[in-house]
Amino acid sequence: MTFRVTVQQFGVPFPVEMGQTILEAALTRDLSYPHGCRSGNCGACKSELLSGEVEMSPDSEYALTQAEKDGGLILACRAVPWSDCAVKFLEFDDTVAHPLRHLVCRVSAVDNLTHDIKRVRLKILEGGPYDFTAGQYASITFPGLPARDYSMANRPGEATLEFHIRLLPGGAVTPFVARRLKVGDKIKVFGPHGTSYLRERHSGPILALAGGSGLAPIKSIVETALAAGATQPIHLYLGVRDEQDLYLEDHFKKLASKHKNLVFWPVLSEPSKATKRRTGFLADAVRQDFTDLDGAKAYLAGPPAMVETAVAALESLGMRRQDCHADAFYTEAEKAALAPVTPR
Repeated sequence: MTFRVTVQQFGVPFPVEMGQTILEAALTRDLSYPHGCRSGNCGACKSELLSGEVEMSPDSEYALTQAEKDGGLILACRAVPWSDCAVKFLEFDDTVAHPLRHLVCRVSAVDNLTHDIKRVRLKILEGGPYDFTAGQYASITFPGLPARDYSMANRPGEATLEFHIRLLPGGAVTPFVARRLKVGDKIKVFGPHGTSYLRERHSGPILALAGGSGLAPIKSIVETALAAGATQPIHLYLGVRDEQDLYLEDHFKKLASKHKNLVFWPVLSEPSKATKRRTGFLADAVRQDFTDLDGAKAYLAGPPAMVETAVAALESLGMRRQDCHADAFYTEAEKAALAPVTPR
């Protein structure tokens, strides 16, 4: 059975197969539906159900509160239609819309950032130009492997795409990147996606919080803001477990010496030996450094636990939830562990 769904911003209805989510059907047709994690945890695809019936898979309270559900909001990535439907995705401040591109790229460089993170640089061969906003991500397909999502670490407009890919032991894709990917390999890139991007019209303080390889989109955001002449305070925090997990420290120190409005704080959560660095969790570091964040914006990327605790800390300091732009990284195993569809 097939249902027809009309998204107000697109106008023309499209078919959704039984058991398929609204977001899946939209992306299959290369429609630019706002989304992030695709697993009910980030809230990027938050939408208003205008008519019709859907069933919702379980989702995070962070992504969609009970009050929002009672008010008729859904997550497109968890919503399975049970009738013809009409929906409208929520449009946030500084909404951007870039053409979705299917790119063919060649690997131009692969190097080590840490013991388990590779920096992969790509040259676009076909399908460009590729426009995106700092903080967005793309779906990457390596030869013979399933697609995976990785954030661009370079600034928009640069000729070379840059990605930071951390090895996940037992994973289907990252072991290939860590051990077999080589210069000259051709890969496919599809994007851009994501709503955790730089709000260029915002002139208040910026907090940029990265956990591990979540530094990739944060790097793009911070560098793009500075290159555009941003003068507001920018506080960049990089949280990792231990010394061996730190990377690009010298790069950001040099950037901070050049731009006096940038402050860079590496934070170690599990140092293996005595250290003079800051220790603990990013949420605690933020609480130590600020008393009032009303009017500030935050960009967060990293493990889900880090993002959720940091957002809670930011809200406790007066930051509005809508000013917390989060991109949590969920592994395929974490996504697979989610429960099946249950009634809305």
